[in-house]
Amino acid sequence: MREHTIIKVDPGSIAEEMEIEAGDVLLSVNNEEIKDVFDYQYACEAEYLEVLIRKPDGEEWLLEVDKEEDEELGLHFDESLMDTCHSCRNKCIFCFIDQNPKGMRPTIYFKDDDTRLSFLQGNYVTLTNLKDEDVDRIIRYRMEPINISVQTMNPELRVKMLKNPHSGEVLKYLKNFYEAGIQMNGQIVLCKGVNDGEELRFTIEQLMQYAPVMQSVSVVPVGLSKYRDKLYPLVPFEKEDAEAVIDMIESYQQKVYEEHGVHFIHASDEWYITAERDFPEEERYDGYLQIENGVGMMRSLICEVEGILASEPVEKLDPPRRLTIATGKSAYATIKEMARLVVEHSEGLEVNVLWIRNDFFGERITVTGLITGQDLIAQMKPVDIGDALLISRSMLRFGTETFLDDETVSGAEAALQVKIEIVENNGRDFVDALLGRERKNEGTVNPYELESNG
Repeated sequence: MREHTIIKVDPGSIAEEMEIEAGDVLLSVNNEEIKDVFDYQYACEAEYLEVLIRKPDGEEWLLEVDKEEDEELGLHFDESLMDTCHSCRNKCIFCFIDQNPKGMRPTIYFKDDDTRLSFLQGNYVTLTNLKDEDVDRIIRYRMEPINISVQTMNPELRVKMLKNPHSGEVLKYLKNFYEAGIQMNGQIVLCKGVNDGEELRFTIEQLMQYAPVMQSVSVVPVGLSKYRDKLYPLVPFEKEDAEAVIDMIESYQQKVYEEHGVHFIHASDEWYITAERDFPEEERYDGYLQIENGVGMMRSLICEVEGILASEPVEKLDPPRRLTIATGKSAYATIKEMARLVVEHSEGLEVNVLWIRNDFFGERITVTGLITGQDLIAQMKPVDIGDALLISRSMLRFGTETFLDDETVSGAEAALQVKIEIVENNGRDFVDALLGRERKNEGTVNPYELESNG
C-alpha cells in the first residue's frame, strides 16, 4: 500500500480539527489505496470519509469525516503528484533535450511524459506510458483537456519517429478519449522529409475525425540545436517549405470550420515568420487554445497592444525613459513594431530593440524562450542599454528568475551594471513596462520549455 507523508496542514481546516499534523502519514481513504493526487481528490469529493492516518509513533487513527461535497481536508503532501513523475520511454528523433550540451543541471535532461502533468500544467505527452487501465482512469476522473504529442497518425512512422515499438498502437486511445468526450489538444512536431508533405496531410485528415472533442492541433517546426552529433539527420525548413505548410493548414481550417465551427489545425508563429507572411487574424486562433505552444502569441500581443493604445491618451513621461529590449530573432520584427507604437503614443520614451544571437544552442535556434543568460550578457555588454534592459519572462525557467544555463537575473544585472525588468507575455504588461508603470509579475508558462519536452 502506498503511503503519503503530510508536510503541512491548513490552519482552520478539517484536518486540523481532527488533530492531523505535519509528519503524519496518509494510508487510505474509505479503505481505498491512494495512488496519486487524482485518487486523493476523487476520493475526497464524498461527503463522508474514513481517513486512515499513521502517527509518527506508529499508532494508526481511523478518522470519520462528515463534510460538504466540495470541502477540502486541508492536507499537503511531500510530492505534489503524491507520486513520482513518469519519465519518457521514447527516443524521439526530434527531442530537444537530447540536443543539450553536457554539463547542465540534471533536471534539464529529465524527460517527462506524464498525463497527470498534461492535465495540471499543460505538458504534451505521447501516451506511450499508458495502459488500458490508465485510460479508463483518465476518463473516470475527467482529466481534461489532455495534450497529446501526436507527430503522425501513421503507426509505422510513429514507431520510427519515437523509437518505441508501442508508440503506434497507443494511437487507439484517441478514439477512447473521443468517445468518452474527453477534450484533447494535439501537437505535431514537423520534421522535414519525415512527417511533412503527404504524411502531414494524412495526419490532419485522421485527426479531423476527432473534432471538436479534439479542440485544436498545432504544427510546430522541429528545433535543431548545434549539438546533434550522432543524432538522426534532420535539416531545417526553408521559406518555401514554410509556405507549403501554411497553405496546407489553411486549406483544412476552412473545411473544419464549416463543419464544427472551429479552425482546429494551426501553424505556430515560426512558420509565418519563416514564410515572411502576416500572422492570421485573431478570429482564426479560436480563442488562442495553444498560445502557450507558440500558436498566436504574436497576434495576441499585436491585438492587445493596439487595443490598449487606442483606448488610452498619450502619456508624457517625467522623467523620460530610455530602454533596451532584448528578444529572440523570431520575435524581433513584431516586438520592434509594438515598441514603435508605444513610443509614438508617448512623450519622453526611447526604446532600442535588439535580437540576441543564440550562440549557446546555435544560430538555428531563434525563439526568445531559449536565450541563455551568458548570450544575453555577452551581446549586451557593448550596448548603451539606457535606464533598464527589458527581457521576456519566457527566457526564464518557470517560476524562477534563472536562465536555462543557470545564470540568474541578478547575476546578469551585476555583469551589465543595469536594472533588468522581466516582461510577461501579454500586451498589458508590455505597455506598462515600457511606460514605467507599476506591474505585478505573476509568471507565465514558457511555451518553448513545454515544447522541448514534447
